[in-house]
Amino acid sequence: MDKRSSKEIAGDGNNPSPPSPNESKSGPVRDRHARIVETVREQGFVTIETLAQQFNVTPQTIRRDINTLSTDGLLLRYHGGAANALSTENVSYPERQVLCLREKQKIAHTLARHIPNHASLFINIGTTTEAVAEALCSHRGLRVITNNLNVASILKKNDSFEVIVAGGVVRSRDGGIIGEATVDFIRQFKVDFGIIGISGIDLDGTLLDFDYREVRAARAIIDNSRTVYLAADHTKFGRNAMVRLGNLSEIHALFTDRPLPEALHDYLETTETRLFVAGED
Repeated sequence: MDKRSSKEIAGDGNNPSPPSPNESKSGPVRDRHARIVETVREQGFVTIETLAQQFNVTPQTIRRDINTLSTDGLLLRYHGGAANALSTENVSYPERQVLCLREKQKIAHTLARHIPNHASLFINIGTTTEAVAEALCSHRGLRVITNNLNVASILKKNDSFEVIVAGGVVRSRDGGIIGEATVDFIRQFKVDFGIIGISGIDLDGTLLDFDYREVRAARAIIDNSRTVYLAADHTKFGRNAMVRLGNLSEIHALFTDRPLPEALHDYLETTETRLFVAGED
């Protein structure tokens, strides 16, 4: 007579124990989940639409996948997509250059229409602000101070512009210029418009970034601009980052490509910050 307990018998090879939730997934589902996690880790943020197209499934299926993976702690669920769970490291510069490129271009052209000829500007670090620089190239007589070597390179194509590059330490990965010398240099000026990008906007309106030295330069731009414009695509809504720059209430206008998440929209209603969604009247 077998004196093993019923639990021991249920656990042997002939009587397997009930599968765990992960084990109960079919092979294709497990494979898709693993590839979703890999994609998000590589890109930092991926939209539901992109994942649905990549895996040839419906957006509803991707939403369920994201909910499951978020519960497992493998990624973070955001409005419209999923992001890397880390708050300490940004997506690499080459990946950010192509991420939401068309959306950034639409945002840039919308913002550029609000900059008059012969204005003075700050433009800070970021791929979205670089798109703004491209959109401004048809203007005349701009005077631009920047801590972004890529912005300077873009704007030098217009010989009616005066481009001033801040001093400081150049980051090799993205051409950004940071450090105490950069902040001191920016503080020497008072300009008509400050154009900034951001890594994340919390749903309570907090502006977030990854590098405190970059944040200090952006803070100096906000403090020394008569009007501040923030350019941010929809992947920044609710995105996590560890360094606080300020609050949306300090920004005169937010330029983006999609309607805001409900919580962020409700917050913006309590401020005087204007909202411009590219493609909308």
